[in-house]
Amino acid sequence: MNRWLARGFILVSTAGLLPGLALGQDGSVDQAREALARQEGDEDASQQLEEVFQAAEKNYSLQKKGSHALNYSFDYSFTADQRLDLAITNGSVTNLDVVPSATHSFTNSFSYDYGLLDNLTVGARIPLLVKYDTQDELNVYDFGDISFTGRWQPFAYVPGKVSTTLFGTLSSKTGVSPYEIDINEQLSTGSGYYSIGGGASLSKVLDPVVIFGSLSATYNLPAENLQQVRGARLLAEVDPGFGLSGSAGFAYSLSYDISLSISAQLSYSDETVLTFSNGEQAVAQDQMTGFLSMSLGTRISDTTIVNTSLGIGLTEDAPDFSLGVSLPINFSGLKE
Repeated sequence: MNRWLARGFILVSTAGLLPGLALGQDGSVDQAREALARQEGDEDASQQLEEVFQAAEKNYSLQKKGSHALNYSFDYSFTADQRLDLAITNGSVTNLDVVPSATHSFTNSFSYDYGLLDNLTVGARIPLLVKYDTQDELNVYDFGDISFTGRWQPFAYVPGKVSTTLFGTLSSKTGVSPYEIDINEQLSTGSGYYSIGGGASLSKVLDPVVIFGSLSATYNLPAENLQQVRGARLLAEVDPGFGLSGSAGFAYSLSYDISLSISAQLSYSDETVLTFSNGEQAVAQDQMTGFLSMSLGTRISDTTIVNTSLGIGLTEDAPDFSLGVSLPINFSGLKE
């Protein structure tokens, strides 16, 4: 029930219980109308739904000019796989073994957004990773790939209309590169190369539901001047190609304090070409991954919405499942 309707209900009920007092007040009818009317600062249902949705889906929200936002998120993912241990001597297979593996990943991320304009927001994300391989008993604690983003809304938001946001990303290779470690003794926390990308996202409020979708493309820059030992060869260069991604879903407002979001993402990764110092090349085939995500947004105060999420891998190359929680960090120095 809206706040202004709640106030009106209380006034009407009181007037019914004490009619003499209500009718004896000069101008009581005008006062009742004023109480029932929408007050400055009140939000309608669609605005509150949009606020909850924006907290859960940061790709669709922008900061006001000069305002700041700092968010913290924690994610856990589990990936189980089967490794093929194959040895070939003089053209004959001398060893063939299937070895199970399981990797646990814990990611702590801090995201900062700043509004350059009312319709232009820039931000950065700093991840801290902990990974553990239960099969080889390997672990690593280090930074992941720091990324920078920009989001721009070319058109002003109009209630009932589709809202469009264009975005661009730049990802660094600050994490531990998988192409600069001893693959038998160490784990990586980053991709090992720079990447740039961009795309567009669309959303529309259909009270009490928000539907949304996005399309994006990413180009991964080659990693050169490598000297990683792989068997009897020395890896010199990696060309990871490009990637495409699309997602769609909806957010449903269960109440003004709780919302449920469900989305599906499909990603395509181009083949990766590995070049060795002797001129030989190896090609890792392209991949298609699918992921289903469910998120619950809970308002715990006027300024804080906590989001918890569960993700399930839909394809072999995706993580088996993931769990996550995110919430804003409020500092007085970051207020508008």
